[in-house]
Amino acid sequence: MKLTYTSKISLIPLKVRNEKKNFIVEDELTSAFYEMPEVCISAIELINKDIPLQEIEKSLILQYPEEDIDIIGFVNQLIDFDLVSEINGVAITQAPKVNSETGFNWIPKNLGSFFFPSFSSYLYLALLFASIGLLLYNPALFPRYSDLFVFDLMLQNIVVVLIITFVLVLLHEFGHVLAVRSEGLPAKIEVGHRLFLVVLETDMSHVWKLPADKRNKLYLAGMYFDSVVLFIGLLGQMFTSENALLVGLLKLVVLDTFIRLVYQAAVFMKTDLYYVIENRTGCYNLMENGRNFLARWLPFLRVPQTETFAGEERFVRAYSSFYLVGVVLTIAITGYYYVPQMVFAVNHIMIPGFLAPVTSLRFWDSVVFLLQILFVSGLLIYSWSKKYRFSRKKSTSDSKAYESVQ
Repeated sequence: MKLTYTSKISLIPLKVRNEKKNFIVEDELTSAFYEMPEVCISAIELINKDIPLQEIEKSLILQYPEEDIDIIGFVNQLIDFDLVSEINGVAITQAPKVNSETGFNWIPKNLGSFFFPSFSSYLYLALLFASIGLLLYNPALFPRYSDLFVFDLMLQNIVVVLIITFVLVLLHEFGHVLAVRSEGLPAKIEVGHRLFLVVLETDMSHVWKLPADKRNKLYLAGMYFDSVVLFIGLLGQMFTSENALLVGLLKLVVLDTFIRLVYQAAVFMKTDLYYVIENRTGCYNLMENGRNFLARWLPFLRVPQTETFAGEERFVRAYSSFYLVGVVLTIAITGYYYVPQMVFAVNHIMIPGFLAPVTSLRFWDSVVFLLQILFVSGLLIYSWSKKYRFSRKKSTSDSKAYESVQ
């Protein structure tokens, strides 16, 4: 159906809340969120008052002389986002609405509030500083790469590392889940990736229902739980020094948690601290805008559907530089350290193990090692394919109204 200035538009139920720089518009049917500038909000308000489109455009031109006003183009954008219900009284065909109000709703809000009361940030930060104090008091507690090898047999080490890492990552994610539930919102845990690293991630898109000053606690909740694990792991080593096996397992826990906390500082990937930076600066889609800025010289970095709002340019330029340096360093470190380690492990563990008798431990050591590689590779391929399928479905519109979080 072709739009004209005489077309009468009806929008679906929308909820608008003010942000630091712009506004967040919520599709109340699906809980999808869009960031829009003030001029778009004014247009939506006038549309809801049944004012003719031509009158709306004239009014916006007078009210926002610095903006390039195109009301027909804007309404087409709203149609692309499935935010228009009727045109001239005729219902338009929309994409199927998916109810996203799912997640760990079986977890009571009170349980989330128990772990995340109003003063929780101070408590968890105190534990983190206490851990730093323990490391300064006893430098022998500082994690080392050799802490990975609790047992002499590689098979045992692989199994223990996989189990401990999975449990601790799940605990990190449940920190996010409990924090989200403390606000009465749903959340779900999914498989994702950062560059070529497989991760579990909590979908917290519903946090956009909250004001900005309440979101940081939810973004940092996983790190808060990590700080508890780190403190217990360090303190436990000091009181169980006579039990070599238990100390070895605690060292592995500390190493795994320490690496996870350091990893969060890699904000050139979408880590927890990245979202805190977005929230504090009010520059949402910072990574996407940074990649599109770099795409002027590196076209393969371009991603669809981002727009830089006024005042965001300096943040985008700074982040894009950090993003480029971070990605290059990650690839360099992977090529210099991890790839040679993998080649060494394949040549000296897996291949000799498969040449050993089936009844030997070395053979089954190699089997477990290969299964680990296949499992992680399968998760990475799944995450990449999921992201590709999602990006194919997303609108590639270049309007200043765009989907900010999924």
